[in-house]
Amino acid sequence: MRHSLIHAGLRYADQVARSGSIQKAARELHVAASAINRQILQLEDELGMPLFERLPRGMRLTPSGDAIITLVRRWRQDERQVVAELKRLQGVQQGHVSLAAMDSHATSVLPPLVAALGEQHPLVSLSIELATPDDAETALLTGRADLAAIFNLAPRRELLVLWKAELPLGCVVARGHPLARKKTVSFQEATAYPVALQSRAITIRRFLEAQYSSLFKGSRSYVETNSLQLVKQLALGGQHVVFTSELDVAPELADGRLVFVPVRDKSAEPQGISVAVDAARPPGPIVKLVAERLIAELQAALAAARMGRGTERRD
Repeated sequence: MRHSLIHAGLRYADQVARSGSIQKAARELHVAASAINRQILQLEDELGMPLFERLPRGMRLTPSGDAIITLVRRWRQDERQVVAELKRLQGVQQGHVSLAAMDSHATSVLPPLVAALGEQHPLVSLSIELATPDDAETALLTGRADLAAIFNLAPRRELLVLWKAELPLGCVVARGHPLARKKTVSFQEATAYPVALQSRAITIRRFLEAQYSSLFKGSRSYVETNSLQLVKQLALGGQHVVFTSELDVAPELADGRLVFVPVRDKSAEPQGISVAVDAARPPGPIVKLVAERLIAELQAALAAARMGRGTERRD
């Protein structure tokens, strides 16, 4: 299908919303800025409402514009699914899937996912956005993503969970750390050592603040950062303890560089990983194909982490 079924004005408005200005959208679309502006003005006239606030440094959606753009993104998802279904009927597995995933998946699940799809389904393309759990959920609900892998996804009827797995909460340390040989550990034992904390955008951090506020008081030694890679490097340095799940550090557990020690406190709630789609938009064949491959890679990463040298029997 060479041409989109969605009106040009709607497509242009969507790109302006993404880019923040008509000039930037024009460069992205390779269309004259005057043509984009004309289409948007015509659309606003037909709808009888402004879609954007014209600011000195760009364009910002009005509440009406936000509602329209949300619809446009859903329609574009539907259009991609229709195109994919037409290709499937022709015997061709071709299409595009927008995936939202977690930062930790970038070094564990996503590389083999991309490789497998490239080898087995070369006509299936992916766009991948690394996001916080909250942002990944929003991406699904606003039509920015067709599929998402999300940590600690709360049940809600707007989302259809295709697969989920429970992940025990634990602390991660280097192999030479004093806690590395323990079968389990308490929060009190773990926090006797310097702690590396992920940012408040991560669900597990909010849980720790709610249940173990003493972590953030007094003279306890801790570092906080929004970088998972930095957190892992601090753990690998041999001094810091990291509270997380196995999936966050799957490659390092699989190759034995880090050790996962379950937290035994009764209040230590298990974490979770879910693969989900928008319940209002049942997944088409190409999204299903990518979802199945994604789930397989998540299962493989977990299995490797649990079988690796980092989870061998302790004293």
